[in-house]
Amino acid sequence: MRRRSRVRLGWWGTAVAAIAGSIALAGPAPSKPSATEREHWIGTWATAAQRPVPSHPDTFRNQTLRLIARTSAGGKRVRVRISNMFGDQPLLIAAAHVARRAAGAAIDPKSDRKLTFRGQASATIAAHATATSDPVDLDVPALSDLAISLFLPDTTVATTAHVLAKQTSYVSPETGDATAAADLPVEKTITTWPFLTGVDVAASPRGAAIVAFGSSLTDGDGSTKDTSHRWPDVLAERLLQADPKAEIGVLNEGIIGNRLLSDFESPRQAGGPFGDVFQKLGPALGQSGLARFERDVLEQPGVKYVILALGVNDILFPGAFILASESVTAESIIDGNRRLAARARAKGIRVIGTTIPPFEGATFRNPTILFFTPDKEDVRQKVNAWIRSGSGFDAVIDFDEAVRDPDRPARLLPAFDSGDHVHPNDAGYVATGKVIPLALFEPSAK
Repeated sequence: MRRRSRVRLGWWGTAVAAIAGSIALAGPAPSKPSATEREHWIGTWATAAQRPVPSHPDTFRNQTLRLIARTSAGGKRVRVRISNMFGDQPLLIAAAHVARRAAGAAIDPKSDRKLTFRGQASATIAAHATATSDPVDLDVPALSDLAISLFLPDTTVATTAHVLAKQTSYVSPETGDATAAADLPVEKTITTWPFLTGVDVAASPRGAAIVAFGSSLTDGDGSTKDTSHRWPDVLAERLLQADPKAEIGVLNEGIIGNRLLSDFESPRQAGGPFGDVFQKLGPALGQSGLARFERDVLEQPGVKYVILALGVNDILFPGAFILASESVTAESIIDGNRRLAARARAKGIRVIGTTIPPFEGATFRNPTILFFTPDKEDVRQKVNAWIRSGSGFDAVIDFDEAVRDPDRPARLLPAFDSGDHVHPNDAGYVATGKVIPLALFEPSAK
């Protein structure tokens, strides 16, 4: 008998030249798996690759990035994944290190490990490609901060990044390689994750990863920076509290403004009263859920579960950021969810659906944009009714019920509202994370 339960989600949120001392990373993997490839790897941290906001991409030169990533599962061996997915030129990583963070930009020097790529100290990653470092032995505690340091010697535009990190990371002055510095000298801080898309740990055969696949409500928009209050963070904490020996990674693949059905790189043009705002942001809002599902879910190491939380922006954007003629039906969102579920099940991944939270009064500031209409609410209700039926998923989480105002169900409970009437605050994300039944991730539930 299919098990059911309840939760919630959201919206806003080449050829390679040979370089001395580095190795070009592209092309098929070796036909015979190495010992490392035979290890069972699970993601402990991940983020979705995006294009930058076109008006102000980060640029680095002769600088070290110290990027902070909070783990979910722990392990004794670790590797790092770096993406040049949206770059049109090769990306040179001249040096890379991983360590446990002490505080700020400082690391525990005893934990510092130099990373290599196919045995080389540096790597050139082809345009539109990704690279995974060789594994290193390192005690990685669950729910701890790692510092991944990357030295970029050339002028490098962060053409691939994650825009809404909600986490402070650090950039050195233009003084050369500081990847091994115990206390990185800091020229500036950033709240994006350039190039870094994953951290994996070696696990026992029972280890598994959960992918939270959504938009800004999964990405944590509305939560407090540097506090790890996104609902996937809350889920990771609860899993560890329930079983300190659990080997379950929780990977956040949310993107602000992301839509299930429509690709921001498609020929469709921005429209509506505030189409110019959308035009400025559009490329950073990601490929559609249907387009990025392979990369951001199916290819994640050790993935056994996916929590689907997309669709709210498909409903909200028409008539504001895009033309009203692009309005979607409940049937089209349901069909999109069915397609994702079928692709996941074909890979043996358990599929968990989530209801769409309320958005009455939803606004975007500077300029102020109102998104809510009764017709959009009708679509949300029809989609949620289908999700709650359980017919499309292995389980259901009712995010809507977790955060709505019982006296006015079309809106967020005021105590959970970050202020824009669509994104929860810290308390709202905690409520969302706590409504997820942990029994969904027990071996017997597979």
